[in-house]
Amino acid sequence: MSLATWCIFVAVAIAAILSPGPAVFLAISNSVNFGWRRVGYSCLGNVLGLLVISSLTMAGLGALLKTSAAAFMVLKLVGAGYLIFLGQRQWRARASVFSQAEGQPAGTRSNRRLFLQGLLVALTNPKAILFFTALFPQFLRSDLALAPQYTILTGTFITCSFTTLMGYGFLAHSARIWFADQRRSTWFNRVSGSVFLMLGFGLLRLKAGRA
Repeated sequence: MSLATWCIFVAVAIAAILSPGPAVFLAISNSVNFGWRRVGYSCLGNVLGLLVISSLTMAGLGALLKTSAAAFMVLKLVGAGYLIFLGQRQWRARASVFSQAEGQPAGTRSNRRLFLQGLLVALTNPKAILFFTALFPQFLRSDLALAPQYTILTGTFITCSFTTLMGYGFLAHSARIWFADQRRSTWFNRVSGSVFLMLGFGLLRLKAGRA
């Protein structure tokens, strides 16, 4: 893989990651509700999920989802259901760490739960698998070993993803004074909950042939 090809891949990956999606809104939501430092746990979960997806894609799962309507439907329903679950739970939340009285614990969700949350958001998103299936072949050379190329592309993608998600979390954390007002943080939870619900219902309309 040439340096020019890799640079093009980086540009495409960053453009895809910057576009708002479940992982982005999860990072923003966790930053507002639990603090910026704890966003890293859900981001690490997301990274692990992307590693698993990349491995499965290389093993042929992406092709299976494109050819098996039943397999794609099952994964789509699971992913949509999880996003809808996150949305309704976020909607019911009434405060954030920034609106708590000083001295109170910053959120009750464990680091392990935040990690699993990020992992599940990545693993239950069929768009991610289709994205890897559609994107990676454009940058692979058939005359070279595929495994090293997959490793480079996957490592680049998850590095860009982790950095971008932490950046979104930091921007949300920078607005902590605004979120210190309980009424504002409540409305934020309702808006972000609605976004998760829309992403979940939108996922139900996804077709196997579209990444």
